[in-house]
Amino acid sequence: MSDLVRCDACPVLCRIRDGRAGACDRYANQGGELVRLDPLLVAQRTLDHDGAMVPFLQSAEEWDGALVAGAESFITGVGSTTTYPDYKPAPFIVSSKAGGVDMVTVVSEGIFSYCGLKVKIDTDRFLGDEQKAVRCQGEQVGHVSTAEYGSQMLALGGVRHLTGGSKKEGAVTCQMMLDLCQGGAVELSVDDGAAVVVQAGQAPIVDGAHEERMRVGCGSATIGMFAPQWHGLADEVVVVDDHITGVLSEHQAGKFLDMPTAGVRVRGRRSTPGRYFQVAGHGDGWGGTDVTDPLSIIDRIEAKNAWPGLRLLMVSTTGEDSAYFVLDDDLAPVAAEMPASLRAVVDRIAENCEPALCSVLFMAGAGGSLRAGVTENPVRLTRSVRANVTRVSCGGAPVYIWPGGGITLMVDVTRMPIGSFGYVPTPALVAPIEFTLPLADYEAMGGYMDAVQSVDEVLASGVARSLPWRGENPWPLSSGN
Repeated sequence: MSDLVRCDACPVLCRIRDGRAGACDRYANQGGELVRLDPLLVAQRTLDHDGAMVPFLQSAEEWDGALVAGAESFITGVGSTTTYPDYKPAPFIVSSKAGGVDMVTVVSEGIFSYCGLKVKIDTDRFLGDEQKAVRCQGEQVGHVSTAEYGSQMLALGGVRHLTGGSKKEGAVTCQMMLDLCQGGAVELSVDDGAAVVVQAGQAPIVDGAHEERMRVGCGSATIGMFAPQWHGLADEVVVVDDHITGVLSEHQAGKFLDMPTAGVRVRGRRSTPGRYFQVAGHGDGWGGTDVTDPLSIIDRIEAKNAWPGLRLLMVSTTGEDSAYFVLDDDLAPVAAEMPASLRAVVDRIAENCEPALCSVLFMAGAGGSLRAGVTENPVRLTRSVRANVTRVSCGGAPVYIWPGGGITLMVDVTRMPIGSFGYVPTPALVAPIEFTLPLADYEAMGGYMDAVQSVDEVLASGVARSLPWRGENPWPLSSGN
């Protein structure tokens, strides 16, 4: 049994034989010594005389990850190892100077049982009713949340799915979250809804179709944006939308342009002039409805207001679907070739649509045990974060701290280094976290001053690998970010 070492990085307490790795594939036994398999990542930047990043560190394409002499360095939590529970100081408590101020960064890899993902999917296509179960490999891993402007939202993961269901549900939920956080593609399905492939920073695939663009706005907003450009080219424009369908001549924008009421009445519930709810069911047709024939949403054409020759444009909120009609002598709409001048405005709708993407935000609570690795009195860290004295980052990426109790954070996974996340089979995710503050404030909060080491000592230890600083992220050691 002498060739076994016990890993205390998480509650599983793996007993690892020489030359083997533990259950999480993050720690291994090398010659009787427990080692972290992945290197500690140090983010580095070099600046020119004007304070701009030099081109070499803006790309890692032809760079071997060696530390760059003379560069500013920030020790991230990626590969820093874990202390769990945090009955001892965090793995790295690093001092450095920034703008003449002595700073300290407390670095760790947190084990997060209380964590989840907020996923924004840019699409008008119907994914599923709110609160419907979202499944991966048949297991429920989350639910459909509120739809937002041009996007469908999913809430995935969370402690109830990780630990509150079956063992399989917890394992599938953990793997699904890990894959999404690491930039992988995951296939999800919604009960009574769509199948969707989600990958952070990539376009969603809904029921096998690649989404290209998110809508420019609801039907009413589209009317407001393009009404002056339609004026004189069409006598009526109907923008078909699952949420708010717009009718130009009734809309305030049409009244502003002195357009006469055209008498084209659409189905649905009229909210305010030119704005209609519930014109059709949900689906993957025009504007997120189940409509494939736009004329099906027209309830009637009023003879007292309409006239032969009336030019009618019907268009979706992305410009993907459009049709042009002219009323005949019986006031029936007849399909006609769309004039080039009108086609140009339809194309402009598409031009104003943002590319459809999936956004994945990791959300977690940094609890008492993790905070105890920073200070003997954990509530002081919480107060320091609340007072904006301590800056929190994940792999160097900026985070949003939710108001209220505790340290509940959200971070865009695409702004973190590749490979930032891991897992433990409890199950839970492992993610880097850094707390940066002035050294004097760290001492005042009861920090572990005996464990502080300089950034030069860490770099000289040989355990670190460098990566270039991402210019879109604020430098955590700078003031005023």
